[in-house]
This record gives sequence, structure tokens and C-alpha cells, in this order.
Amino acid sequence: MNGKQVERRELWRQRIAQQEKRGQSVRAFCDEHGLSNPGFYAWRRRLRKPNTPVRFALVEANPTEQTVPSIELILASGDRLRIPPDAATLKLVLAVLREQA
Repeated sequence: MNGKQVERRELWRQRIAQQEKRGQSVRAFCDEHGLSNPGFYAWRRRLRKPNTPVRFALVEANPTEQTVPSIELILASGDRLRIPPDAATLKLVLAVLREQA
């Protein structure tokens, strides 16, 4: 992929994540941003293909005494997974993600 294609994919990842975070319907989000509904759905489907590689990001937390920090994975689709910091759960999640790759 060239730089322009990468930028376009990232823009659509951000748009999709924004729509999901707001909890708006796709129609309302597209109307608000001047986007076509079919285009939005096409990009969402394209970016959620199972062969999309998983990207990991280091997330640092400032835990308080009452909280235990979780591990946060940000997927290429923009989805975020918050995982409790115990070894068994982390191993299970990583095994599932490896099966999808």
C-alpha cells in the first residue's frame, strides 16, 4: 500500500471508532459528517476482515491503591479490548488472536 492508501484506511478507522464511541446510528453519524451510508458500511466491513493484522499498543496506567490496571489492546479495526492482568486470561486472549491471524 502506498502512503495515501494508508492514510485513507487510518481516516476510516478513526471515523468508525468515533461512530462506535459516540453510540450514534450509522445513518446519523454519516448525515452529520457528510458521508454515504453504503460507503461507511463498506469500509467497516473491509477493515474488520479476519485477515487484518492485530496491532498492539502499549498503554500505561497510573493505578491507585484501589484499582488494578488492565491491559488494553487496540485492534486494527479500532476495537479496544481491556484484559485483566492475570496470566491465564492474557494467554487465552493471545491464543484466540493468533488463531485469527
